[in-house]
Amino acid sequence: MRAGIQGLGLAPEVFWRLSPAEFLLMLGDAPESAPLGRAGLEALIARFPDRVTQETGNDRDG
Repeated sequence: MRAGIQGLGLAPEVFWRLSPAEFLLMLGDAPESAPLGRAGLEALIARFPDRVTQETGNDRDG
């Protein structure tokens, strides 16, 4: 709240009408909020590989 009302100078009623995405956009882009890049995707794939079942040959149940 302090960042919105004091830092950005928003009126309280304006602050409370903002969605979280709108508020974060107004605060500015933080380096950790960048979209998932190729390296991040590859790390997720390595950490959480698809499971293949013997019955169906895919990772879905049934």
